[in-house]
Amino acid sequence: MFQSRISVAIIMVFAAVISRILPHPPNFTPLLAVSLFSGAYLNDRRLAIGAPILAMIISDAFLGFHDLIPVVYAFMILAVLFGKKIQGSLTRSFGFTVVGSVLFFVTTNLAVWLTSGMYSLDLSGLSLCFTMAIPFFQNSIAGDLIYTGILFGSMSVLDAKVFVSKEKKQTI
Repeated sequence: MFQSRISVAIIMVFAAVISRILPHPPNFTPLLAVSLFSGAYLNDRRLAIGAPILAMIISDAFLGFHDLIPVVYAFMILAVLFGKKIQGSLTRSFGFTVVGSVLFFVTTNLAVWLTSGMYSLDLSGLSLCFTMAIPFFQNSIAGDLIYTGILFGSMSVLDAKVFVSKEKKQTI
């Protein structure tokens, strides 16, 4: 069973890389979903953290590295830790996805406001920064919810139909 989940992790990395490289609406990616999923389903913490980070490194190599990489990568590690709390629950995966989307929006936009030089470092600049980011947030939360639903829903089906039936066959 462990090898099957490693295979799923490898597929997740490739899917995340491809989804970031192919044309898509801004911020509509599976990276939060992959981070939560890795935390929820990969027991080896190094593999759980490594899968989404590897996906980011590979896709950033194609797309270009940027100043917010430390913030984005740190958030992805945090999302993996959130994923550990999901414990296979579809309801929890939904809740952590919404919380993760909001935290990512707040964290990255605070970093943009503080470091980009695009906005004045006062309440007006902070407000403008968050206002300008709303269209990205809409895409981000939609992508996060859709991809999390696909990943967790698919694994739920695989657990029930494939992984469990393989274990039953091995014990018979």
